[in-house]
Amino acid sequence: MKVAELLERRKKNWRELEELCNAMSRSSKRRRDAAMVSKFAALYRAACADLALADAYQLPPNTVQFLHLLVGRAHNQLYRSQRFNVNRWRQTLLEVVPRQIFEDRCVQVCFVLFWGIFILSAFLAQSTTVWPGYAEQVMSAEFIEQLESMFANEINGRPMDADFAMAGFYILHNTGIGLQCFAGGILVVPGIYITVSNAALLGASFGYMARPDVPAGENFFHFVTAHGPFELTAIVLAAGAGLRIGWSWIRTDGLTRHASLRKAGQEAMPVMGASMVLFFFAALIEGFLSPSAAPYYIKAMVAIASSALLMVYFVVLGMPRRSRHALR
Repeated sequence: MKVAELLERRKKNWRELEELCNAMSRSSKRRRDAAMVSKFAALYRAACADLALADAYQLPPNTVQFLHLLVGRAHNQLYRSQRFNVNRWRQTLLEVVPRQIFEDRCVQVCFVLFWGIFILSAFLAQSTTVWPGYAEQVMSAEFIEQLESMFANEINGRPMDADFAMAGFYILHNTGIGLQCFAGGILVVPGIYITVSNAALLGASFGYMARPDVPAGENFFHFVTAHGPFELTAIVLAAGAGLRIGWSWIRTDGLTRHASLRKAGQEAMPVMGASMVLFFFAALIEGFLSPSAAPYYIKAMVAIASSALLMVYFVVLGMPRRSRHALR
């Protein structure tokens, strides 16, 4: 049988596929039964084969063009994007993600490591008797001088256009810090070093500026209080995401290294995503509220509210729930 005759006999299937495309475009996925989907898939595969034959044997252009349009339309119907599912996104954002981050051992390690070093460094820098000269050893005299001169003047706000410009700068700067912590964590040891270094430097800065004999300390805390919770938490999450990927090529749990890295990448995505969101919010606060002339109690309230929000999302929502069977 000639190809042209074969395709002529299959026009009935083409018309049927066209009718199914019309029917499926008017109906939602819930209204489609299994028989319709199965029939549609079979006709779609057959139309693809017919198009290949028509192209190979150079049949009339109108036939080839019709099959191209029909196959393209059927493909779009078969693989069209799903509608936005509010319930599924709510479950993912409010249940799956915080629970996954809460239970991630790498995030836990980075949390304890960062905040342990931060608090210890702040204590040693604030005290002048426990370890004299600690702040100068960690930050250097040039850095301390720059820090004091930066906050020598009171926080009285700045023009709105400067706020927008600085907010954009902080977004890029904070994202760069997060990517640095993440990239270093992939190599494990550099990631731990970067996390410890950031914790020690930031802790020493806070501790030194908290000394009663440092006049610029009041202005320093007037600036950093509001955006501090979001920014510091974001650093921890970025370091944890990088360490998760770095640890996966050391401990594979029986998987190949490629499969282990792929699995770790999927697990690290929510952690890194949460980190980028927090860096973004911190940059907005740092760009608009932190340098403003707003009273300190407002900035302190923002910091308290931010800390409470972080606690609710990552701890309250992330804490594993007991099943009903376990409660009985």
